[in-house]
Amino acid sequence: MAVRSSDLTADVVARCVAEVPFYGELPRHTLDGEVTRSIAAVYELLLRALRDGGAMDPGDLTRLIEWSGRRAEERVPLEAVIAAYLIGAEEWWRALSETAEPEELTGAGARLLACLHSAMPAVVLAHRNAQEDIHSEDKRVRRALLTALLTGRPHEELAEAAGVTVDGAHEVVALAFESNPAARLVQSSLEARAGVPVLMDHVAGIALLPGSCGVTGLAETLGKEVGQHVYAAAAPASTPAAVPTAAAEAGRVLELVQRLGRPPGLYRLDDVLLEYQLARPGDALRRLAAKLDPLAGHPYLLETLRVFVEHGHNRRRSALELCIHRNTLDYRLHRVSTLTGLDLAVPAEARLLQAALVARDLS
Repeated sequence: MAVRSSDLTADVVARCVAEVPFYGELPRHTLDGEVTRSIAAVYELLLRALRDGGAMDPGDLTRLIEWSGRRAEERVPLEAVIAAYLIGAEEWWRALSETAEPEELTGAGARLLACLHSAMPAVVLAHRNAQEDIHSEDKRVRRALLTALLTGRPHEELAEAAGVTVDGAHEVVALAFESNPAARLVQSSLEARAGVPVLMDHVAGIALLPGSCGVTGLAETLGKEVGQHVYAAAAPASTPAAVPTAAAEAGRVLELVQRLGRPPGLYRLDDVLLEYQLARPGDALRRLAAKLDPLAGHPYLLETLRVFVEHGHNRRRSALELCIHRNTLDYRLHRVSTLTGLDLAVPAEARLLQAALVARDLS
């Protein structure tokens, strides 16, 4: 063919820069160096296949696969690689159309299609296989990084290898789902919120989010994404060194709200501060729960007390929820006081009854 390979390579590079965002963002020295050399090498290989009838020699196909894997390792997107091949084919056809006789074009077109038919599947497969290996390694490094942060071990080298910044404040979030959602869906939802890669252990249900992204509404948003109710507990970590303590706190709060039968949502320690303290096992917790033993044979009295406490001692709202008359509510509350010896009209004794309800739920 009259057009030299170097001229075609220059035209392909120019079009890639103009039409493919990945190449348009590369520095000039990279385009003139590695990119030009790669395109020229592939061009020579494809031109040889075209001269041989379009069938690609096994040795050349092996080299093409090797180059494709290398591009993936260099983090070149697959769509950019395919775009470069197609631009190259278009430029070759354009140059050929300008120089070849009309009767030569039919055969040339068939050879071009045969060449692409051999090359493109191999390129895509090699690139995807290499990407999967890279992603697997990335996941392994990120898991190791999260483990190091959660256990307080040195993490700097792992953070550099993972390409993740972990300096500064974070929110450590413990998550629980009704059933096991797709890990990819959970990861995508958290990263959309954070705007950066999120370190997460999907088995343990623990994630590390940047402190700047905020967690308000996280459980509701994530619940919509995965199609189920989500329980979440968050604890702040001002530095990487504070992550282990924050993770332990988030885990305990999550366990606590589930044991107490709280509704789905996001909780912090301040939301369950009394319950958190009462959850400590021991004689005091058992004795506190025993304050309600006299009500064990009267489940309707226990329910009345619970509703009354949950509604902040509001008699009207409590009676409405229980579907009883206010006088009936007053009678039941009087019976609670009589049986337990604790008067709900006395603030200190009312607080003791409320604490006893929590202790009973935890015992």
